[in-house]
Amino acid sequence: MFMPKRILEKKLRRFLKEDIGQGDITTFATIPSNTIAEAKIVAKEDGLMAGIEETMILCESLGLQCKASILDGHRVKPNDIVLHIMGDARAILSAERTLLNLLSRMSGIATATKHMVDKIKDHGYDTRVAATRKVAPGLGYFDKKAVYLGKGDPHRSGLNDLMLIKDNHIRIVGSVRNATKLARNATSFTKKIEVEVTSLKEAFEAAESGADIIMLDNFSVAKVRDTIQELTKNGFRSKMIVEVSGGITEDNILEYAETNVDIVSIGAITHSVASLDMSLEITKTISS
Repeated sequence: MFMPKRILEKKLRRFLKEDIGQGDITTFATIPSNTIAEAKIVAKEDGLMAGIEETMILCESLGLQCKASILDGHRVKPNDIVLHIMGDARAILSAERTLLNLLSRMSGIATATKHMVDKIKDHGYDTRVAATRKVAPGLGYFDKKAVYLGKGDPHRSGLNDLMLIKDNHIRIVGSVRNATKLARNATSFTKKIEVEVTSLKEAFEAAESGADIIMLDNFSVAKVRDTIQELTKNGFRSKMIVEVSGGITEDNILEYAETNVDIVSIGAITHSVASLDMSLEITKTISS
């Protein structure tokens, strides 16, 4: 995933501005101006790193020198030094929490994603792990990039990415068939159409209406297996992608992968993420 540096920098500085408010009164009161310091960010647990690029961009925008010891997408162990930072001590302390929050959150998402991806791969299944749009407001790009770094699929990032017909669309227009037809007539050839279904009957309606992707929403493992068997029997399975979403956890993900679905999408890897524990430590005061 790519975003021009200046646009990314603007987003990151907005996060910092929100935290600083009218000024870091503690740092202003206790740290003399022109104090130069060295600091390091240290990992406290095993995980997969994400957010290094963003951390360095924010540091550099504050005039700080920043050197990464570990790159995005690489693993860390407890006590590994992730980054070295040098520069104005006030800037380092004022940015500390913003840096750690983003780095820890993105790394937590990447770690959880990679764990599930590896679990499926190690058992010989081809099912892909995808995120959902259940991300924190303002953090969508960062959450989805973390999923990508964890070797997961970011899924759609916004409402313009994919024509995704959900239950409320269907309720308003009356049926899966009507909704799919309206979508097909209105959308560009460059966009795929996905339909969220809640029953075998709706899955067949979506298939017969030419949906590119069917999302089996909150289906049990047995119901997923039966639906795929029926789609295969009627010649639809090879013509579409089948995604399953809702109620999928680390405990049951292999059961869903075993049904031969193409995609399992999991909201928990972004909306219930456990951040990777890290700390920022001042290691040296060079001058004041």
